Amino acid sequence: MKSVVKTFSLQTKQDLEIINITEIVKEAVASAGLTIGTVHIMTKHTTSGITVNEGLPDIEKDLLEMLERLAPRKHDYHHARFLHSDGQMAVNGYSHLRSALLGKDTFFPLHDGKMVMGSRQTIYFVELDGPLHREFVVHVLGE
Repeated sequence: MKSVVKTFSLQTKQDLEIINITEIVKEAVASAGLTIGTVHIMTKHTTSGITVNEGLPDIEKDLLEMLERLAPRKHDYHHARFLHSDGQMAVNGYSHLRSALLGKDTFFPLHDGKMVMGSRQTIYFVELDGPLHREFVVHVLGE
């Protein structure tokens, strides 16, 4: 069994942003040279998410609006406190909750060297606290 891990960087441009990373992931899988196994995609941050949905602008907009409704920026979050580890006030409780709603990762089977995906499935990196420099990982495991 072989394990290939690749880390990719993004510079997000907005506080709340959805970025299609499907082609980046497919290229990483192809370059791994494996034919059967699994593909795991993971964000390295607690205020971002990875999700899969239909790749349409209206779905993207609906997803972002849903996150704003479910975890609004203006709310009395317990996380709004001084963090000694950061030396500053935490003001992004909503971002952490939005990340918990989306999740940090997704998996796909790998068969005949390609991810097994639905024809409309799109892999998204979702920025929830930007703009920031971000990283996500693609792990291809198999033979």
